[in-house]
Amino acid sequence: MSVNWSGVMPAVTTKFTNEDTLDLNMFKVNIDAQLEAGVHGIILGGTLGEASTLTDHEKRTLVRETVEMVDGQVPVIINIAEQTTKSAIQAAENAVEDGASGLMMLPPMRYKAGEKETVTYYKEVANSTHLPIMVYNNPVDYGIEVTLEMFEKLIHCDNIQAVKESTRDISNVTRMKNRFGDRIKILSGVDTLALESMIMGADGWVAGLVDAFPRETVAIYELQKAGRIQEAIEIYRWFLPLLELDIDTKLVQNIKLAEVATGIGTENVRAPRLPLSGKERERVLAIIEEGLKTRPVLPEYKNLSALV
Repeated sequence: MSVNWSGVMPAVTTKFTNEDTLDLNMFKVNIDAQLEAGVHGIILGGTLGEASTLTDHEKRTLVRETVEMVDGQVPVIINIAEQTTKSAIQAAENAVEDGASGLMMLPPMRYKAGEKETVTYYKEVANSTHLPIMVYNNPVDYGIEVTLEMFEKLIHCDNIQAVKESTRDISNVTRMKNRFGDRIKILSGVDTLALESMIMGADGWVAGLVDAFPRETVAIYELQKAGRIQEAIEIYRWFLPLLELDIDTKLVQNIKLAEVATGIGTENVRAPRLPLSGKERERVLAIIEEGLKTRPVLPEYKNLSALV
């Protein structure tokens, strides 16, 4: 299935049972909610997916099961976060075998690769596969920035097609558009900058709180795309305290707690993570409860493009 690299693509959480195995039943409940809301893709094994705690077998199981669950409705994308080029190439091969439509790729993990090393890493993986690739550019959390000059070299690989823009610099959207036009699609990777990024020309949103609030997230995207900016802003203003749960070291626990509140997830995380407790839990619950209490009535947001 082709990937358009636009719209809302949830970075879904991985669901675990009380016995710390994959909870595919609850995972399907969440995936079904995402599809019903109108998301445009599913991204597996990212930060929110607790990728660093998953075995290769679990990652492959998630891809295969998700491909079956979505049944061709949207593309399924698997994140690659590896320490070596060899293992990244193997992960790409696994993705093809398991039916993924595309890849999201972080720079090399742990080792802080230089510019040449990072570019070479991306190119060698890209040249090893036909799958389209979205570069995950998050220097704040992962320590390596993929600069415009590096993208100049990467665009020679036809299948490097998009960027998950998480630099936290809103003007980077304009820099990318000025430099590359539509050659590199841009998806905002920071929930609290998503609407601003899309108004400035980003093509979509790799979202986090969408895991608990899929309809609200897609509504914001569709309304702004249709030019109904004020309506999008009003929902976004309601959403912001919840979206701020995504820019926190406990983002996984925060968002899983929100998923419980909306009935499409559980709190189970994989150690060394632990569920929230004490005052920290009370603070997050208060934000979630206030959001639920003031949850907006959404306009009919599906198929807006057909009305424009």
